[in-house]
Amino acid sequence: MNLKHLHYFWTVARSGSIAAAAERLHLTPQTVSAQIKLLEDALGAPLFQPAGRGLQLTEAGRLALGYADEIFALSDALKASMGHQHGVPSLPFRVGISDAVPKNIAYRLLAPVTELTEPVRLICQEGKLDRLLAELALHRLDMVVADRPLPSGVRVRGFNHKLGESDVAFFAAPALARTCKKFPACLDAKPLLIPGEDSSTRVRLEQWLEAEELAPRIVGEFDDAALMKAFGQAGRGFFPAPAVLAAEVEAQYGVREVGRTSALREAFYVITGERRITHPAVRIVTEAARDSLFLH
Repeated sequence: MNLKHLHYFWTVARSGSIAAAAERLHLTPQTVSAQIKLLEDALGAPLFQPAGRGLQLTEAGRLALGYADEIFALSDALKASMGHQHGVPSLPFRVGISDAVPKNIAYRLLAPVTELTEPVRLICQEGKLDRLLAELALHRLDMVVADRPLPSGVRVRGFNHKLGESDVAFFAAPALARTCKKFPACLDAKPLLIPGEDSSTRVRLEQWLEAEELAPRIVGEFDDAALMKAFGQAGRGFFPAPAVLAAEVEAQYGVREVGRTSALREAFYVITGERRITHPAVRIVTEAARDSLFLH
């Protein structure tokens, strides 16, 4: 089996069509088709089948794509390692961060990467989870940090690595915090700032409020957790954040914790394109998070 043919197959599978893959590879569609035919002959099975105006993977194609993902991920890791040994800067560490993940959590997860003996150039992208997963599928990201596992039904091959979880605490500016005599009853009829719909905490928060028979006034919804905290700092309402960050949130925003609950927990994940973690930076992120940031 020729790895060049496997790379052409992988590019077609990730691009969605032979024409799109040919453009990325700077080849003619006829050349790409011929190379894939050679790979199919070598493997003894068809890898694509017609689907409308395009192509879709056969069962053998899906199996081959899984192996191709891991092969090329290992290839990138090998080139990075060899390049460093010869004095060449290693490949950048490209991380996607879901905008539902608090900035303090993202920093604490990624900070250990800067302490690796091998130099790492950290490149962070922030955005909606679905867009980041699309980038991961195209190998434009090495991992994605999210507040939920890979959603079911998403047509992206990825693997979840749970880092840990935390109770949820509630905070407010000092003047508003002083009105909270008994938690969580003090949230009833009071202004509350909540995460946007893209956050996995949103639904659980609403369910918890209903279970506690609380009806706060929702005065703002925020996809950006930092912006939500800034409104909370200005005294616009109570707001939730992972309890593991309580000391940092209080110090950074000048707010006070009014209470926390273990009935409402927030989890964090790393999503990668490979089942086994081979990238040294991904490995140190997961190990450091499990050893110190999140206590099980």
